Amino acid sequence: EPQDVSHTERDDDRELYNLLQKRSRTRRGSEGYRRLSFDISAHRQVRKGVKDRWRVLLENLGFRNEADSLLTVTSNTSYNSLRDPTEARRLLNLLAQETSIFEQHTIPPERYLFVLDRLIVLDMGTEFVSIARRFYPPEPLTSNEKEIAEPGTAVLVSPGWQETEDGGNKDEECAEVDEDSFLVNLLE
Repeated sequence: EPQDVSHTERDDDRELYNLLQKRSRTRRGSEGYRRLSFDISAHRQVRKGVKDRWRVLLENLGFRNEADSLLTVTSNTSYNSLRDPTEARRLLNLLAQETSIFEQHTIPPERYLFVLDRLIVLDMGTEFVSIARRFYPPEPLTSNEKEIAEPGTAVLVSPGWQETEDGGNKDEECAEVDEDSFLVNLLE
């Protein structure tokens, strides 16, 4: 986040920072190190996904060459530099509530407040929100997704082939595999 020199102000930043610290204290090549690397990669993929969604929208608005510069926010960026912080905050909240541009159940990152402020200055703020609604409509959670979204034990589903009596293969069958077994099989 801007103004956060430690880069750990947000919960997800703090979580990523803690994972990086844990991994630095773990023996390289160990199973724990690989698990932490996987978790770190997953956190970074989520962030990259959000940034990529913003880039797609900016490019669709005609900012193909300027997308990267519009998305660049550093810790040196000041809240005093915002031209219309109230409108930018309103648009950011609209995006969080009415689109799926951000991860569900998370507070939108402040960095995008600065991006929206830049778009407002370019008189493209409301157009950005309307195109975001079209490209990334909100995804309502079904009852099954609500159960999945709740914290629980991670279970991976692995396809398994079954041979028939005549030597051919039968349709694919799914088997539940816990995370430890999956990692062991993956490494073999």
